[in-house]
Amino acid sequence: MDTQLIYDWNFAERRQPVVLKKRFELHDETLRDGLQNPSVVDPSIDEKLEILHLLDQVGVDTVDVGLPGAGPRAFEDVLRLCREIADCKLAIRPTCAGRTHLADIEPMAKVAQKAGIPIEVMTFIGSSPIRALAEDWSVELIRKRSVEAISFAVKEGLPVNYVTEDTTRSKPEVLHTLFHAAIESGATRLTLCDTVGHVTPDGVRNLVQFTRSLLSAWGAPQVGIDWHGHNDRGLGVTNSIYALEYGADRVHGAILGVGERVGNASLDQILVNLKLIGELGDRDVTKLGELCDKVSKALHFPIPINYPVVGEDAFRTGTGVHAAAIIKALEKGDQDLADRVYSGVPAWMFGREQEIGIGPMSGASNVNFWLKKRGFTPSEGLVKAILARAKESNHLLTDAEVREVITKVGGAS
Repeated sequence: MDTQLIYDWNFAERRQPVVLKKRFELHDETLRDGLQNPSVVDPSIDEKLEILHLLDQVGVDTVDVGLPGAGPRAFEDVLRLCREIADCKLAIRPTCAGRTHLADIEPMAKVAQKAGIPIEVMTFIGSSPIRALAEDWSVELIRKRSVEAISFAVKEGLPVNYVTEDTTRSKPEVLHTLFHAAIESGATRLTLCDTVGHVTPDGVRNLVQFTRSLLSAWGAPQVGIDWHGHNDRGLGVTNSIYALEYGADRVHGAILGVGERVGNASLDQILVNLKLIGELGDRDVTKLGELCDKVSKALHFPIPINYPVVGEDAFRTGTGVHAAAIIKALEKGDQDLADRVYSGVPAWMFGREQEIGIGPMSGASNVNFWLKKRGFTPSEGLVKAILARAKESNHLLTDAEVREVITKVGGAS
């Protein structure tokens, strides 16, 4: 797209350079945290395998394949997914979640041995004072359990990511104690969790920079920082982008934002935004819609019609002025122009296309476009008849309704 056609206020002045300073990774939680959503179903293993392959194809770096300590079925599913990664030589890498209990980490070690690939252990425990009060935990008890779990996993030869739940409401001195103990015990990553969707972008900056400064002071810049956000304030995706800008090495999300309560940050929307600001390089995200559709069907989680990029109405219009502009752009032979003249997201980039319907706010251009796209030859009488039907309606006409008019008028294809 010619930069003279769009003045981008997003880049006129920024908090910091547009290009992220270092390589970052994307982590998927659909098959673990996402399944904690109270309204979804746990997919079959075949469905999980399809989701795994699609995540790999859109360029997601790591995936939480589940909690193998949750029971026999969970263990078998995790093992099958890990074997699929190994057998198919997928680029995506597996992780497993579990409490800071040996009973949760031992099954991870067994899966890694059986699958023959390393599995990143994501061992979690609450760190906020409100959680400690509810659980009757002292800081020393949290530290002790953390050290025991991390040390065990390290002895088993597994990489460890130490996850402090509710990090965004935890005291700095407590995080200092727990992070230091975790690194001393062999953890190679720290996950900062906005478990209840509390934080704002200012909080993201403060927490990520606080953690980075600790690692610097301890001579441990190699320790990775993950960001795990929830969407209770509707800031999940925004906070994830901020986390990367402020120095996180990896951000977490779930497809369609599934997860506890209102869900995790939407990984598909994170991918969309990173692609649009030029941070995904040549990663092909044209299968993003297929991935979202598969997750929706497998989890029985409907996609809202107005959901960004993959919702039914994301690139659909019935408004005459909007449709006319898109049609004029297409008549110039410029698909990119047509995609951008009334859309902030180019549909082609994500495997979609502009859709023009016929409704009460439509004009003749809508009808002509609809007919030509479906192989019908527009005539003045046919266009007028369809438009008259649309003006009497209170909705966009369905294909069946338009074809009913065509049959009555005697339109030919």
